Amino acid sequence: MKQGLRLSPEAERQLRAERDAVRAPDGIEGAIGFEAEFNVLLDGKQVKPEDVFKSPTNIVRDPMVHRTGRSYHMPTGGAVYFDTGVIEIATGMFELEQGCAARAGRALWENIRYLRGELDNWERDHGKRVELSGFSAHYNVSFNPPQPRRADRTVKKLALLLTYILPIPAMLFAANRKSTGIGVRPRGTRVEVTADFTPDPALMIAAATICVGIIQAVMRWDTYDLSALDSLRRELPMIKDVHPVPASTRKGWSAKYTCYPENPFVQDVDEPMWKTTGGETLSLRGIAGRILNHFRDDIVHYADPRSLKLIDDVMAGRALSLLELKDRPAEYDSVGRLCQWDDRFDDRTLSRSRYERVLTRAISGEQLELGRETYVPVGMQGWSHVVFRRAADRSRHVLSFDFLLAHLDDWESGAR
Repeated sequence: MKQGLRLSPEAERQLRAERDAVRAPDGIEGAIGFEAEFNVLLDGKQVKPEDVFKSPTNIVRDPMVHRTGRSYHMPTGGAVYFDTGVIEIATGMFELEQGCAARAGRALWENIRYLRGELDNWERDHGKRVELSGFSAHYNVSFNPPQPRRADRTVKKLALLLTYILPIPAMLFAANRKSTGIGVRPRGTRVEVTADFTPDPALMIAAATICVGIIQAVMRWDTYDLSALDSLRRELPMIKDVHPVPASTRKGWSAKYTCYPENPFVQDVDEPMWKTTGGETLSLRGIAGRILNHFRDDIVHYADPRSLKLIDDVMAGRALSLLELKDRPAEYDSVGRLCQWDDRFDDRTLSRSRYERVLTRAISGEQLELGRETYVPVGMQGWSHVVFRRAADRSRHVLSFDFLLAHLDDWESGAR
């Protein structure tokens, strides 16, 4: 860190030790973040966004804050970039707490709504029609085991273990009849659950809530070896002889439809046709219900009331899973138009998280007073650091979200 920033030696040591990772400051359990990928249809034909737009800066009219590489933060806070033929939107971090999945989901859909509005303007200027077709969604949860890490408690072993537990309940909320699998990837400081993009915000938030609760619960287990499931055959029924396969892209595992004796995505969710490791024959809804009941307390801990009710309603058959529809809904191919955010969570119903508020200040370019010095945010470094320019000498300083949380109230009020 450059000289002139008047911080305590302890704060300086903390900043030097920081790494660009999804991690949480002292007193916070962990963090969650969403990503969503979209295919682009131009006048009905799929195209590569980089071929049509070249850069997100040619879509978004307002100034954007550079993040890293070719990604930029939109004024709504999310990052947008082109990734191997798709447009990707990624939220910032949200501390794990009650309602965290709803906060992250709200942020994702607010960013989708903003980008859709910018594409509407591009359409008017160019006389073309652009549709966003939902491709995939990724739910990232920080890896922060409460016990010292051992050879049998690595993020890689945790991801594999979760690929046995998560897929069936996740299917009921995050998949459709043309889905091909649910995956879990170890990503160093986080675990990433991969699924199809869900065009229903409420179902997406419910799916993420389930993932957070189960991941946090399993992370506390004494071992992440698959042998941990041996004593839980009835509480956590697995479909017999089903084993995840390596993911086709990046490291990780996927419970693909080809892993099952029949394709679970096209079967009647209430048909008791699946032989389980516990010696029972259950339906997909029955298996999911047993698993969700086992992790009920952890799911409740992170759930907002609306999402918890939807989870219960889907499991009771009072609300539809997308697997119960005859086909993949048309909303998948017109995200932001046929499906969009309905402001179900306003700021009074669900407050903004502290991480989100730090990101909002950074993206707005609002200056921060530290001691007698003024710092102006000019960019982002990954998800957990803000790049500042000191007004006095225009020197560059990188400060972590963890450090900035301590100055958030002053930053928001403009006080010195």
